[in-house]
Amino acid sequence: MFLFLVVFYSSYGFSQGGFEGAISKKEGSSREDFLEKFSDSLGNETTLPGVVFHGNEEGPVFTIVAGVHGFEYPPIVAAQELLREIDPLKLMGTLIFIPIANKGSFYSRTPFLNALDKKNLNGVFPGNKKGTVTEKIAHFISTKIIPLSDIFMDMHGGDASEDLLPFVCYYNNNKYPEQTQKARALSERSGFQHIVSYDYNLKDGQPSKYAFKEACQQGKVALSFESGKLGNVHEESVRQNKKGIYRILNELGMYKTTFQKGLPQRNQFNKQQYIKSSAQGIFYSDYKAGDRVLEGEIVGLIKDEFGRILNTIKTTASGTILYKVGTPPVNVGETLMCIGYFD
Repeated sequence: MFLFLVVFYSSYGFSQGGFEGAISKKEGSSREDFLEKFSDSLGNETTLPGVVFHGNEEGPVFTIVAGVHGFEYPPIVAAQELLREIDPLKLMGTLIFIPIANKGSFYSRTPFLNALDKKNLNGVFPGNKKGTVTEKIAHFISTKIIPLSDIFMDMHGGDASEDLLPFVCYYNNNKYPEQTQKARALSERSGFQHIVSYDYNLKDGQPSKYAFKEACQQGKVALSFESGKLGNVHEESVRQNKKGIYRILNELGMYKTTFQKGLPQRNQFNKQQYIKSSAQGIFYSDYKAGDRVLEGEIVGLIKDEFGRILNTIKTTASGTILYKVGTPPVNVGETLMCIGYFD
């Protein structure tokens, strides 16, 4: 029993020095857990949990972040399962996991926002070292984790109100064509049927807002999974996230898996049209994520509390609904629907 405990704790530890201590340990295969603490002038306090897996050999640094939106459960559950399954003895390179980036959202069951400071973590990157706790978390990821990463994965899903078609996405960043090509190749090998590429039009110094867009701005190979919907734990979405991570690990030569075969036929979307709400009201729509629509098609109505029609919602492009509001309440300026198509 004593021998077992010695062996176990030599490969599994908690870093008292936070992330800096966990990432600096290079003595062979190991798992190091860390907890970064944050507080702000408003009296808020929170932590950022993380895990660093060091492999047997030198190799890429692959960062996986889940729970930037704490109500998106499939990525968070997938990360929890991966933390139990990854064997550092079989790993080449380094894996950095942030299993729940937004604990303030997760534990308060608050969609999108950190309940502590009412800020959206996926809207404040690169963050602010002297800001609120959400801004400080974004600053920590932007300045401590992304610069060390070769590949950066941001796992999302449909939040409490979002019906979503599962897809993998990346940015077409012409400033870093090699990294963009690699992000495209990894997307194609991820096992997701639907691949979305976004135009990258940020100017130097312009805030990135989003986690994996910040990584893209820093010249990293950056991509994101979107799998899950309506704030539920969908087991199929959990499996899809896990399989996607394992496929990418295998493609990078970091971890051998059995998921590298049997890729589905892929659908590519390189343009998006966003339909915004011009009124506050109750949204009625019989359409769902994945449906094909034609330009000018009526896809919903917004009514007031008395049942009177305020707006008739028509599509602005022909394509596939990538995601849409899946619950009745809508507010002015909210995205009712995103339509993806290939230009």
